[in-house]
Amino acid sequence: MDATAINESGPARSAASITLEDIGKTYPDGTVAVGDFSLEVHAGELTVLIGPSGCGKSTILRMINRLIEPTHGRILIDGQNILERNPVELRRHIGYVIQNVGLFPHQNIRTNVGTVPRLLGWDSKRTNARADELLELVGLDPARYAKRYPHELSGGQRQRVGVARALAADPLVLLMDEPFSAVDPIARGRLQEEFLRLQATVRKTIVLVTHDIDEAVRLGDRIAVLAEGGKLLQYAPPAELLAKPDSTAVSDFVGADRGIRRLAVTPLRQAMIPAAPGAAEAGGPTVDAEGTLYDALAAMLASDATEVVVVEDGKNVGVVTRTSIFEVPEAEAKV
Repeated sequence: MDATAINESGPARSAASITLEDIGKTYPDGTVAVGDFSLEVHAGELTVLIGPSGCGKSTILRMINRLIEPTHGRILIDGQNILERNPVELRRHIGYVIQNVGLFPHQNIRTNVGTVPRLLGWDSKRTNARADELLELVGLDPARYAKRYPHELSGGQRQRVGVARALAADPLVLLMDEPFSAVDPIARGRLQEEFLRLQATVRKTIVLVTHDIDEAVRLGDRIAVLAEGGKLLQYAPPAELLAKPDSTAVSDFVGADRGIRRLAVTPLRQAMIPAAPGAAEAGGPTVDAEGTLYDALAAMLASDATEVVVVEDGKNVGVVTRTSIFEVPEAEAKV
């Protein structure tokens, strides 16, 4: 892949850290959209900004690529103050995905994906090759989709094209503003699964805004819970956020059913009872060894069973019981 760094004089990299130091936005009428907000986003991680409407999460996102200029504070990408750079040039090196995609209706899909590389001066051969590479990466066969137009694609397919376009110049940073909220729940789940697969491949630094706590838990390496005025209530990995909310406000926001959500981010290996050497293959429901406690419990409930067989590479490697699932939170609480 062609690496396009924020600081092009440095070595090629695939991801960059983001540091927000006391950034804020106050509008001329005195409205404080964001007070003093600080956050450290680690290179290669997906950080989710979540909170109620009006808490400033989209404003923070747009300050990172300077679609909105901060009133005060510093924004650093790999230690470089981006407020000292030309904002138009900066945006060409930061991927940006929005809710309604924003594809150009008069351009075919290959041309849409190649928008930023063309602005950066890439030749047509290199641009088209990169567009086809990205289409394939997001699960759209270039032979079928490259010459189609946006109106010929479903909402989920257009969203994939939007992600491909944002990645076309191989940016260090990808910003996503409620990218999956405009599609139906079934398509959203598939897009989230595809996006997790994609992130495992490209490992970009991603800041994603959502209002959906389930999406935040499913996608995020870390979740930042915000209150009105851009106040940071808690910043933690999903499992920690669900297990140990810092305040009543965070607890109320993540919901009374946070225990169920916590199962979705807990590897089932934590509750697995290993199979004895030479144990015979057991019958009943099965679940993949890379799954979560939520997957195991769902399989049990669907089959009215009290345990599931854990399978890895086609072999029985252990079992997970209902009892062992509920022992995990108790054990963690004692740590």
